[in-house]
Amino acid sequence: MADFFHGARTQENPTSVSTPVVAASGITFAIGTAPVHTTDSNNVNRVIRAGSYSEAVSALGYMDSTDGWKNYELCEVIFNHFRLYQTAPVFFVNVLDPAVHKEAIASKAYPIINNRATLPFEAIKKSVTVQSYEAGTDYALFYTDTALILEIIDDGSIPASTTELTIGYNAVKPSMVTKADIIGGFNLSTKKTTGLELIDTVLPAFGTVPDLIIAPGFSHDPEVAAVMSAKADGINGLFKAKALIDIDVSANGIKHYSESVAWKKKQNIFDSSQILFCFKCGLGDRVFHMSTQAAALMAVVDTRNGGIPSESPSNKSLQIDRLLLDNGTEVLLDIQAANFLNANGIVTALNFSNGFTLWGNYTACYPGNTDVKDYFISVSRMFAWRGRTAIFTFWSRVDERMTNRFATSIIDSLNIHTNGLVAEGHLLGGRIELPAELNNDLSLASGKITLKIIQTPPTPAQEILFLLEFDMSYLSTIFG
Repeated sequence: MADFFHGARTQENPTSVSTPVVAASGITFAIGTAPVHTTDSNNVNRVIRAGSYSEAVSALGYMDSTDGWKNYELCEVIFNHFRLYQTAPVFFVNVLDPAVHKEAIASKAYPIINNRATLPFEAIKKSVTVQSYEAGTDYALFYTDTALILEIIDDGSIPASTTELTIGYNAVKPSMVTKADIIGGFNLSTKKTTGLELIDTVLPAFGTVPDLIIAPGFSHDPEVAAVMSAKADGINGLFKAKALIDIDVSANGIKHYSESVAWKKKQNIFDSSQILFCFKCGLGDRVFHMSTQAAALMAVVDTRNGGIPSESPSNKSLQIDRLLLDNGTEVLLDIQAANFLNANGIVTALNFSNGFTLWGNYTACYPGNTDVKDYFISVSRMFAWRGRTAIFTFWSRVDERMTNRFATSIIDSLNIHTNGLVAEGHLLGGRIELPAELNNDLSLASGKITLKIIQTPPTPAQEILFLLEFDMSYLSTIFG
């Protein structure tokens, strides 16, 4: 009699239309080197999610100088994203391993000034040895932004009159990090994933997917750029992103903007998943890779649009005051030079009427690929974002019974989402179709259903033409 009921009652059924699970946009995945030897962590080849400056510094360490950024590229990203653009979260992977990328520094005498000896920032604290004395008993060690400080403990056995100490240590050597460390892979013996391959672990670990990949200081290498592009083309085999790549402006790279097209061809950077940037950026005493600045700017623009990448980052303000070559030489670009780069699928920065802005709407596939969904950055990112949103929204519906109600509920959900995007200006129009030719009996019997999301994101107003005309009829006003 458990099913017996006498009276009136209600029961709630699940809504047939699914609320969209909106995918995040403007999420940076940054790979490079960081001074992890200054922290108590062992964050080597581990994905670190940082939601603030303090979280990033605590996990990765930090050196606050442009000279330091040449050795620790992730410090540049930490300052840029959290201090300049105030955007979060950012996913970091440090490949500098203090246990591997190091060198032994022979013991020598260091002067004691005000009870302290100053060692290089690269010195690994736990490796420090002081002749005749013990750490924790006779001296303490701590890092500043630029050095490792040895401080004499007052009640230790080091005499107050001591003027120098003989100190030896191991030092990290960032120059030992190679492109192979950045590219990474899967080690069969250790069963560990390293380098760029770790981007596939972000979703299972953190529940989100990065859509901007940067490797400042390494992305100009053609092998690194190729792997970045490959990962961007299918994170977890499902999701598309953009690989932000810098043109080499070092002594081995270009010296003038006109050389950038030949460089692009030589490095074979022609994919719609790649965005190519020309020149470094300066702000005060600091120097940035343009890919780093652009990634943060894209995140800011997306956030202003509700997390939807429908607007181009071009002609939006950068936090810079000059363009540079790697040797510090300032680069002056006029509109014609900047447009020459744009016409060849290269993004740069332009100082025109409203200060320095990012300048360029094209992915690296332009001009070879003229499919609008591939070559416009904002349009291409909208297609990738819409794909991520659809997958996240309907993943829970996989393996349900494939009935007419099942198909209709998905179509209705997608149409409601599309109409909302049109109303907000993120799309000019769109519709959802269930094509009969793509859903034949064999496909349906095999458990496969195909829906078409047809959409038209707005293209950027790249060219505004004002026609000026002389009207003879107004001459009569002279006699007026």
